[in-house]
Amino acid sequence: MKALLAPVLLAAACGFAHAQSMMLTGTIGSRAILIVDGSAPKTVAVGETFKGVKLLSLSTDQALVEAGGKRVALRMDQPVSIGGGAGGAGGSRIVLPVSSGGHFRAQGTINGRSVDFMLDTGATTVALSSADAQRIGLDYSKGQPVRMNTANGVAQGWLVRLNSVRVGDVEVYDVEAVVSQQPMPFVLLGNSFINRFSMRRDADQMVLEKRF
Repeated sequence: MKALLAPVLLAAACGFAHAQSMMLTGTIGSRAILIVDGSAPKTVAVGETFKGVKLLSLSTDQALVEAGGKRVALRMDQPVSIGGGAGGAGGSRIVLPVSSGGHFRAQGTINGRSVDFMLDTGATTVALSSADAQRIGLDYSKGQPVRMNTANGVAQGWLVRLNSVRVGDVEVYDVEAVVSQQPMPFVLLGNSFINRFSMRRDADQMVLEKRF
């Protein structure tokens, strides 16, 4: 029996149609532990359906499910949202439950390339490592050079503009970011993104509502 990993769920509600969120949080034997649309964790066997999500197959760290007529591969603790409005980016609301470590994490994209975010209200801008920037094809060398104070001392950084930042089906454009030479386990979702939203803590969830 694998340990139940701390759930980190991203749920996005679209202004045109419902966007279904799902995540694999662990396994028990041959059964997957799923969270769907903010539900409590549910063990599901291959062939069973939970809240419209059918488990097709299960491996050590990945589950293949079918939802909304689409097949989706769920990787451990990486939330996925499907459905929603035109172009998949018409949403206005993000809901992030807290993890056991007290952080809020989400999978999303920068300029259409997949990244792992961690919400950080103490960060002035979105912040990512040079390794992540290179992986997503971001040419940060043309950005404005800046000096950054880090836990390991002063580091070189570059101030850049991101074409788009997307979490679930919520997307914002022209977002300021800093690229650092220091390695980072996550892309920090800082205030240059957060300030586009009103934010409130609701029990064990962080709710971001897009400003218009």
